[in-house]
Amino acid sequence: MSRTAIVTGGLGHAGTWVVDRLARDGWRVVCVDLTHPGYQVAEREGITFRAADLTERAEALDLVAEFDPDAVVHFAAYPSPTRHADGRVFETNAMSTYHTLVAAGRAGAKVVWASSESTYGFPFAREQTLPDYLPITEDHPLRPEDPYGTSKVVGEEVGKMVARRYDVPVASIRPSWIQEPGRYLCREGRDLSDGAGNFWSYVDARDVAGIVAAALETDFEGHEAFLAVADENYLDRPTADAIEEYFGALPEECALEGEESAFSTEKARDLLGWEPKHDWRTAAEEEVSVSLTAD
Repeated sequence: MSRTAIVTGGLGHAGTWVVDRLARDGWRVVCVDLTHPGYQVAEREGITFRAADLTERAEALDLVAEFDPDAVVHFAAYPSPTRHADGRVFETNAMSTYHTLVAAGRAGAKVVWASSESTYGFPFAREQTLPDYLPITEDHPLRPEDPYGTSKVVGEEVGKMVARRYDVPVASIRPSWIQEPGRYLCREGRDLSDGAGNFWSYVDARDVAGIVAAALETDFEGHEAFLAVADENYLDRPTADAIEEYFGALPEECALEGEESAFSTEKARDLLGWEPKHDWRTAAEEEVSVSLTAD
């Protein structure tokens, strides 16, 4: 008997890859977004579409109750603090996460949701600063200054609460800048100032889908955060050299080697058995796409 996973934000930038991966892995996937793709399209086998506004508590609770899922993957969010009013970004992200994760907890479903590297506070800070140490781990202090990063910190606290209250495992995935094969936007402008906010890191959308799948298949208790980042920067030069050139210094504790990412994925490798499989040198020119509907 197949397992059921609800994926929110399933028609979004990263969500489509997550839905596709889980469907290929044999999950019965309920793809949820603000809009339905329409009844003129044929649904792919194993994928059902629903439209819902998850900032509405009743809609989130009803949706989860209807499908009684084994897992809830929450990717619905405003993905940036710069495209909408601050209050809308924070309120939408925080409330949709609260409603969705609580609904999942009540149903006894495992939770995997999209937090962000923005929780650390570097990408959208008014003044760019160095991390306390390199490479950055999940234990580095979280100091966001923007509504997006702050909403993700709140979401992680909600995840911890849900894990405690409902005794379900919750994985908070912290992706770096997500790129799609053949559309690597991080390669379009390589001036150091363009990517200094996240120290020129990125991750392929397929690897994000991969870490979601790995988290769903791994037994763990409580709440755990996991960084999801490619092994290397996208600059084609040593990471520490770029950081020192741009910032004028390095943290006292710096253990970066070569082009190694400024963010560590050691925890995901150890606990989930996940590692990134794609890099900009090959993926930037790949012609790979994903479709959630039947041809």
